[in-house]
Amino acid sequence: MTGMNLRTRTVRTTLVAATAVVLSTALAGPALAAPRGGGEHTATREAIEAAVKDGVPGVTLTADGWSATAGVGDLRTGAPRSPYDRYRIGSITKTFVSTVLLQLEAEGRLSLDDKVERWLPGVVRGHGHDGRAITLRQLLNHTSGIYDYTSDEDFERTYFLADGFFRHRYDTRSPRDLVAIAMGHEPQFTPGASWSYSNTNYILAGMVIEKVTGRPYAAEIRGRIIEPLGLRATSVPGTRVTVPQPSGRAYSKLAETTTGPTYDVTKLNPSLAGSAGEMISDSKDLNRFYAALLKGRLLPAEQLKEMKTTVATGGPAGYGLGISGVDLSCGVRVWGHDGGIHGSQTVALATADARHSLAFNFNGDWSGDAVSVVEAEFCGK
Repeated sequence: MTGMNLRTRTVRTTLVAATAVVLSTALAGPALAAPRGGGEHTATREAIEAAVKDGVPGVTLTADGWSATAGVGDLRTGAPRSPYDRYRIGSITKTFVSTVLLQLEAEGRLSLDDKVERWLPGVVRGHGHDGRAITLRQLLNHTSGIYDYTSDEDFERTYFLADGFFRHRYDTRSPRDLVAIAMGHEPQFTPGASWSYSNTNYILAGMVIEKVTGRPYAAEIRGRIIEPLGLRATSVPGTRVTVPQPSGRAYSKLAETTTGPTYDVTKLNPSLAGSAGEMISDSKDLNRFYAALLKGRLLPAEQLKEMKTTVATGGPAGYGLGISGVDLSCGVRVWGHDGGIHGSQTVALATADARHSLAFNFNGDWSGDAVSVVEAEFCGK
């Protein structure tokens, strides 16, 4: 999901993040499991227990070296969530993609001021879209005005609602397919005139990486980030429909409302999200990734500064290049991203010095107060 606006949205728009973590109510669940360590992080433990009472099937969380779980990873068996669970991270994928593009800029292989047309000639055309007027930077900070393909009504019916999802969950969609959906609509605004979160921007960013390097964006993420940092739980699944073990199940209402049946949506072909949100990770790896990024291990100072140069979003967060900065109620500023895809809501944040980091996942996409968990961990309330 987006850059930490963290406001309520409905289930059908949770896929790959549009603008916030899903916050609503539903099913009750079991109590909090015992965390590692002693009596620390009391407010955080209470916040994840409250999320389960609010309807989230289960939560797994790691803050620095401390982990806790609440609720269940499997509603059928009652098996608990694990601190080692792997899960779909949705739009947190965007930070990885942006990092690779900024590395390519640092290597002199592209400029973020390059027009999209230079690298993807003829791709961004139709109904007023024009890649000759849009820069790579505008893709990364969502000021391009390009229509978000996940907002297309046919796409929503096909992948967000129960009937469509169970017929199409294993479909393979190419990046060009997804961009073509967006090109069938008018732009949201003139490039640079405003801000609006669009997953199409990052589908295009992944295509640019492949054009520049000659390798799929997934291979570049593996070679440049996953392997050097030893992120053993992190993967770019492509068309693989399963989540590696250890992992729990993922649940959704697959409806316009937050009531009604709860469906197991663990298996799906994540090509419908692609470079906008297909990746899998765990909480420990996400903390390690953001710590390395913010400490300058992945980007030179110039590119890290570019990444953290934000634009206004109309909410409490500023959006940079694949990363958000948000000031919490206690005055602490944190950096990171949130991500949503069927049955999975994830938040990963760290302070600028990376001394305090947090990553957690809800294995249901219709309920749970993510804001309270963030505030509890960083502000103690």
